[in-house]
Amino acid sequence: MGARCSKFSLCWFHSHLKPSVLESSEHENGEKSDQNLWPSFSEFSLEQLKAATNGFSSDNLVSEHGEKAPNIVYKGSLDNNTRWIAVKRFNKFAWPDSRQFLEEARSVGSLRSERLANLIGCCCEGDERLLVAEFMPHETLAKHLFHWDAQPMKWAMRLRVALHLAQALEYCSSKGRALYHDLNAYRVLFDQDGNPRLSCFGLMKNSRDGKSYSTNLAFTPPEYLRTGRVTQESVVYSFGTLLLDLLSGKHIPPSHALDLIRGKNFLMLMDSALEGNFSNDDGTELVRLASRCLQYEARERPNAKSLVTSLMSLQKETEVASYVLMGIEHETASSVQPLSLTPFGEACVRMDLTAIHEILDKNGYKDDEGIANELSFQMWTNQMQDTLNSKKHGDTAFRAKDFATAIDSYTQFIDSGTMVSPTVYARRCLSYLMSELPQEALGDAMQAQVVSPEWPTALYLQAACLFSLGMDNDAQETLKDGTNLESKRNKN
Repeated sequence: MGARCSKFSLCWFHSHLKPSVLESSEHENGEKSDQNLWPSFSEFSLEQLKAATNGFSSDNLVSEHGEKAPNIVYKGSLDNNTRWIAVKRFNKFAWPDSRQFLEEARSVGSLRSERLANLIGCCCEGDERLLVAEFMPHETLAKHLFHWDAQPMKWAMRLRVALHLAQALEYCSSKGRALYHDLNAYRVLFDQDGNPRLSCFGLMKNSRDGKSYSTNLAFTPPEYLRTGRVTQESVVYSFGTLLLDLLSGKHIPPSHALDLIRGKNFLMLMDSALEGNFSNDDGTELVRLASRCLQYEARERPNAKSLVTSLMSLQKETEVASYVLMGIEHETASSVQPLSLTPFGEACVRMDLTAIHEILDKNGYKDDEGIANELSFQMWTNQMQDTLNSKKHGDTAFRAKDFATAIDSYTQFIDSGTMVSPTVYARRCLSYLMSELPQEALGDAMQAQVVSPEWPTALYLQAACLFSLGMDNDAQETLKDGTNLESKRNKN
């Protein structure tokens, strides 16, 4: 009690996640523990959201179409301006069925991905219907492609946008939310690190006041014109129109673009602002991919998984951060005040996993003292003995640096549900790091903090995981939290 929660724990929300550029979308499709990076979905009161947006002030408007839009988006803040949010307010005729609205919002709100501007809450009071999402501070793809100020978007960044969006669609598809309504350049937002994210708002099923495609009919999938229904293939068609946007820097009707492609005049598609700074091979491949997405017959279009595979091989300047490619000012880790670090903290900064292993092995289970494990008499049976044996086998493997066996044994201990041990989570966390599985490791470090909120080790391990994931700013902040917590404990 009284400890400050890490910004990656369940009690704090953070939007500055920095995935590696060529990070596989494997962890996005449900096989990795990305759910632990964000809090659970919340239902806000209208008063909370009024306060967050200064009474829905026009000064807080961030929608591209301002007050003329049927559904307006505001910038807001929670928790003393430490948590920025985007609040979408529907008009009073939208979503007349409050139950349907809540079901849809909760379903979309269960998704958690670094490729999405995630939905973190909603409000449903009287006629009011509002959605609350992560706030993305660096505007839309439409702004950066069609209305740029200082510099046009670089070719490497355009390829990165295409990949991240394909990964977002693949993730959503893997979670049973493959349908995205009106996918266009206004639905793509840029976060603090300049990384593109797909707005979660388009994942909500159509409400009474809107259409699934609000853009010009020239950009609408042909099957939607026939049936009025959105399908997975329709989403891929819209993705194809986005590829055309990225190629041309303009919103070109697909029919016109396809005429140029068939006439082998694809260079006429290319954005003149690029001034030839792209390879013809890359341009040809992206044009080919766009034309596949825009096939008239829906069954002939690729799926999201194959789009990710195709786009992964095209990536350029992968070592360069998105904010650099975008020309966005960015707070670097070097701006963080130096800390007086403990040996554990220093090992995290150096990413010296061997030193961390020695510290965890030396400390043993002394920090588990006081952790409540209420066991009935019935639990002191063979099952209990098996649980303790699995922990013992895990400890033996951990000491011997057999991390694969340690992971298996500690997993058996945890899955039994008989006892709770933050140290076991910490040891499995390091075993995951040693096995080059930082996302799983981060999940365990966070779970250790849930079990033991005032344990600095949990924060130190979170920092090590974040350094491993390339999220240096977040790692520094978490390391600072851990250092301060340990200093406070040592004074008591």
